[in-house]
Amino acid sequence: MIKHFVIDNSVVMSWCFKDETNKYAEAILHRLSEATAFVPSIWPLEVVNVLLVAERKKRLSEADSARFITLLTQLPIVLEADHPESSMRELLIFARANNLSSYDASYLDLAMKSGYPIATLDTKLIRAARKIDVQIVPA
Repeated sequence: MIKHFVIDNSVVMSWCFKDETNKYAEAILHRLSEATAFVPSIWPLEVVNVLLVAERKKRLSEADSARFITLLTQLPIVLEADHPESSMRELLIFARANNLSSYDASYLDLAMKSGYPIATLDTKLIRAARKIDVQIVPA
């Protein structure tokens, strides 16, 4: 049983939109009843940005966004503080080497450094995780 894992925003935000939910994301949500997920310090910015874009496109109301944030705060998701050993230069090199955005690289870097598997729906992130032997959380 996996007790700790890193969770990518692609999984988290799929819970917000009925047309984006899937069996994998639902299984990960269910795992949170017995496990703790970890996210890098950029995670709140990513969540808020997705909500703002969805509001502007009229996919969500302000009340929907507030409700979703309230639900997220009730889940065992732990925000990892930046590690002093992580620098912009190192992240740039890591992201470049794995063909990832800086955001996705931060999730993979956290998984790699913590030794935790990663839960993601992002195919580039899955490919990069497999390349560097980071386990993917199964459904």
